[in-house]
Amino acid sequence: MTGIHHMTEKKGNGVALFTKDYIPRVIFWELTEGCNLKCIHCRATAQPIRANDELTTEQAFKVIDQISKLGNPIVILTGGEPLYRPDFFEIANYANTKGLTLAMASNGTLINSNIAKSIKQSGIRRVAISFDGPNASIHDQFRGLPGSFEDAIRGAKAVQDQGIELQFNTTITKHNVNKIEQMLQLAQTHNVHALHLFMLVPVGCGVEIVENNMLTAEEYENVLGWFYDRSREVDFEIRATCAPHYYRIMREKAKENGERITRNSHGMAAVTKGCLAGTGVFFLSHKGKVRPCGYLPLEAGDILKQPLQDIWDYSPLFQTLRNNEMLEGKCAICEYVNVCSGCRARAYYETGNMMTDEPYCTYEPNRL
Repeated sequence: MTGIHHMTEKKGNGVALFTKDYIPRVIFWELTEGCNLKCIHCRATAQPIRANDELTTEQAFKVIDQISKLGNPIVILTGGEPLYRPDFFEIANYANTKGLTLAMASNGTLINSNIAKSIKQSGIRRVAISFDGPNASIHDQFRGLPGSFEDAIRGAKAVQDQGIELQFNTTITKHNVNKIEQMLQLAQTHNVHALHLFMLVPVGCGVEIVENNMLTAEEYENVLGWFYDRSREVDFEIRATCAPHYYRIMREKAKENGERITRNSHGMAAVTKGCLAGTGVFFLSHKGKVRPCGYLPLEAGDILKQPLQDIWDYSPLFQTLRNNEMLEGKCAICEYVNVCSGCRARAYYETGNMMTDEPYCTYEPNRL
């Protein structure tokens, strides 16, 4: 990461390299794998019955106590379907009393007016609802439940009626790539605060659909180019997620257009690094396992065994992800390494080596 002064501190018998600038910005907390849907691309391999090894309510409170000491990260309560937990609002309310900035990711189908009121009262500032197509025929097929599109639309309206920020999430695969303009129009029609496009990562149920549904590297490039162009034309936040090479495309296109990337460009997206796994983001599983992100199935630590602060500061896995000199292949010599660095989860899926090339990037570095 450019411009960061590294400090070395001994921890136990080892030596940990870390910096004071590595502060978690976003924490994705999977409260449960339980869910009422059966989405074919699900990261969590969600199921209708909650696992018996989920963190208890009391353990969740202790996690919140630890998170509150990490600074002021955005905590995104997710799943599965987070509302599947009967103590969801107990957990959210406790986090709110600790001053944490809260959001949640939901499929929207369980949200009615009363649930939306409780969401508002618990201090959750934004609700992200997933839509995998602009209409019921596409969305319901992907989500595995007839009527889920209309239920999610009703949930979105209930959220907005409470004055809560609304975000739409869409995972792009071959089944809906030709409908992304309609997805943008759906977001505009419903006056969302944000639209986030997720590029499929082969993990969980997503592994099973890779062969038929994963875009090629060239298709990804085209989608991200379109995404940049449209991001300059809409009046709400629009962001590509799990697509770190978007930040290279953003700079290429800005240069072509004679534009200057500033801190305010594209809702702050322009000044963030493409992949923040282990550097500004981490994922906490329903069992208390800490991972770099929800798509990279490697464990950095276990909060039932270690303090969260120690995991963040000293995990060897996080140390590796924070060191661009450990990247391999063309990512290692790419001039955009400090704004992109590739998707480590896709590299791991393709090769078993998380530090090798981003397999869905077409760019050839000038230093090759």
